[in-house]
Amino acid sequence: MERLRWTLHDSWVEAERHLRVIPRNIELLIFATIQPIMFLALFAYVFGGSISIPGFADYDQFLMPGIFSQSLVFGSAFTSIGLAEDLSKGLVDRLRSLPMSRSAVIIGRTVSDLVRNLFTFVVMLVVAFVLGFRFRGSLLDAATATALLVLFSYALSWVQAVIGLAVSSVEAANSAGFIWMFPLTFVSSAFVDPSTMPGALEAVADANPFTVVTNAARALYNGLPVGNDAWWSLVWSVGLIAVFSTLATRRFSNSTSA
Repeated sequence: MERLRWTLHDSWVEAERHLRVIPRNIELLIFATIQPIMFLALFAYVFGGSISIPGFADYDQFLMPGIFSQSLVFGSAFTSIGLAEDLSKGLVDRLRSLPMSRSAVIIGRTVSDLVRNLFTFVVMLVVAFVLGFRFRGSLLDAATATALLVLFSYALSWVQAVIGLAVSSVEAANSAGFIWMFPLTFVSSAFVDPSTMPGALEAVADANPFTVVTNAARALYNGLPVGNDAWWSLVWSVGLIAVFSTLATRRFSNSTSA
């Protein structure tokens, strides 16, 4: 119990360290928020009049949960970039020499990125409401949908942590952290019904965990039956955290700064 308490304390100290940097680098937060807003506006106005989804009278009600999911997933890339930057500056060696929990360094990073993601999500939600999106389900359903999206984003932050600790530079982390997220988010149900895709691609999209999470959130936001998607979303998120937090901690213990 004492070890857990110190791990939590060290994790929060690390999270605070990263959060204090945000006001000093406000441009990063602004540009990280502008990108999802651009996605919201472009997809809503450019494609909204030409795309029809069965069961949805308004494409915005189908689209917005997909944009929420994509933006939160893209936000997880800050974890790989931040850890790669700490490695390149020699900070990792200094942290490893301190009498603190090894896992706390990465937990602090992922928690601070989660807080930043939550801020971006709130801004996106306000813009989505301005564009016409509405909660068709209960507030509890909307809160559950948001929690599933945020948890999945946090799970992918641990995937990004492994990438950030494995590459040799910040530039490589930026490329490696983003490149796999494009097929993950676009070969899915985020923007269109997977049944419109070619057979093999449809099968990939249906099996994509991003599709499962997006479908669960979309159903909850729109007051539709969610089925087992909510539970499978939870299973995917918890499983990814369990596997990649272990890998990231081991990788951190063996990492040396450049």
